[in-house]
Amino acid sequence: MAEAADDSRDIEKLYEYVEKLNEAKDKAQNQKDYEGIIAAANGSVKAKQLAAQLIPKFFKYFPELSEQALDQHLYLCEDEELAVRIQAIRGLPLFCKDTPEHLAKIVDILAQLLIAGDNVERDAVHKALMSLLRQDVKTSLTALFKHIGGTDDRNTEDISAWETIREKVLCFIRDKVFPLKAELLKPKDEMERHITNLVKQNLQDVTAEEFKMFMDFLKNLSLFGQNAPMERIQELVEIIEGQADLNAQFNVSDGDHIVRFIACLQMAIPFFMRGASSSKFFNYLSKQILPVFDKLPEERRLDLLKNLAECSSYATSQDSRQVLPSIVQLLKKYMVRRKIEEINFTFIECLLYAFHHLAHKAPNATNSLCGYKIVTGQPSDRLGEDFSEQYKDFTERLSTIEELAKAMNKKLTQGMAEHNKAMAAAKTEEEKEVIKKQKQNATAGLRSCNNILAMTQPLHSKAPSFIGDQKISLSWKEVTKAATPPTAAGQKRAANAANGSGSNANKKGRGAGGLQNQLVNKAFEGLNNARTGGRGRGWRGRGRGRGAYR
Repeated sequence: MAEAADDSRDIEKLYEYVEKLNEAKDKAQNQKDYEGIIAAANGSVKAKQLAAQLIPKFFKYFPELSEQALDQHLYLCEDEELAVRIQAIRGLPLFCKDTPEHLAKIVDILAQLLIAGDNVERDAVHKALMSLLRQDVKTSLTALFKHIGGTDDRNTEDISAWETIREKVLCFIRDKVFPLKAELLKPKDEMERHITNLVKQNLQDVTAEEFKMFMDFLKNLSLFGQNAPMERIQELVEIIEGQADLNAQFNVSDGDHIVRFIACLQMAIPFFMRGASSSKFFNYLSKQILPVFDKLPEERRLDLLKNLAECSSYATSQDSRQVLPSIVQLLKKYMVRRKIEEINFTFIECLLYAFHHLAHKAPNATNSLCGYKIVTGQPSDRLGEDFSEQYKDFTERLSTIEELAKAMNKKLTQGMAEHNKAMAAAKTEEEKEVIKKQKQNATAGLRSCNNILAMTQPLHSKAPSFIGDQKISLSWKEVTKAATPPTAAGQKRAANAANGSGSNANKKGRGAGGLQNQLVNKAFEGLNNARTGGRGRGWRGRGRGRGAYR
């Protein structure tokens, strides 16, 4: 009974303070009443709940008490009673209604409260943050993104707590802010630029998944839409280049770097299609990665060659001249001269496709590399020199690989009939699934071999035609009706080939690969499991500056 009486007295006092403040014309003269409201936050549960409503209500009239009032309100946000915490959280945006100079601090506080375990409490935090975003999106976003940056200026003991808050802030931005970009980012041009800058400033220490999330968001902004000028598309490529760490010396033993390079190259390809420069990636390929290709982890080589093939049609003439020597060298390694050697058909498919597209941009570079005699009228034609041995070696390898591809085609075709019989006889779903996978691999192998045959045939001439369009559909890609980019005027097209999905028919477990986004996601999965100790932060923290990883 005594507690109830005390509770009732606390509430009565609060209402007295409120009545006096409401009646006062110059509320600043009633400082004692506001101090009474602040003190009531130490009272009973009901008094705390009422104080949580009243402290923000009269906050603007007593600037000299602002620090004391905010501190007391924050204690309420951490009260052991859920009802008190929720009421206090709901009151936080009210501090900024007439005193916007406190908005950044309140957003910072709410960001830390995102770790709330109770669903109702967390929902209150979300609503409070959304209220402040609608009041001042620029200041609010800036305050939120401060929780995403690196750990350099944080104490070791604080990092674990910061990591938890950081993750919650990222989830809030992803789930609540990004989907409402059309509503929140106004004025559009100014705010899209602001959030782009915030993203760029906070990519030094992100995971692979986080980087993909940010890039997916940026590319869907109007700022980088279909009508965006080329410098903006190039800006996105430069962001990806930073993550790929193209200024660093490549260390072949650094598994993270090659996976990151592959994922970033794949992510950049859609922007190459829109005209952005791919030169930095090709430069890094030719100087740093392709020379040590055979030393790369086995599971990364095919992914790298698939990416190289996909982006080869977007290389400039200069890029092509730079990369072609390495491509020809690898072709000579994998296009064997003796039929008894093991063949990786998918490697050869990738390399031939890249060779055709690069040679189409710099045809006379193949004179010294392959012994062709292509006249462009430039000194680089080197037509007066004897490269007959190179031509003989290259065309012999082409003939050998054609024979092997035809033989593999025959073998796989026969195997398909056996798979069909096995499927008809299968009794369990497990058996059917195994046979289905075998059929997919066989179909993939057929398409890969068909691609090789379509690409080797035009190369036997002394002055061959190089495929400069996408008439051939890479074996791991879906077949598309429309071929892009368009063929240059007067350029001959290679013979048509029936293809669409591929694998290395002689290598167990290589399979048909995946589509573009699947390859990116696969690379991301690899990164998220690397060097993390199970924490899933594979792209973060080696301390090399922008785009660093640990």
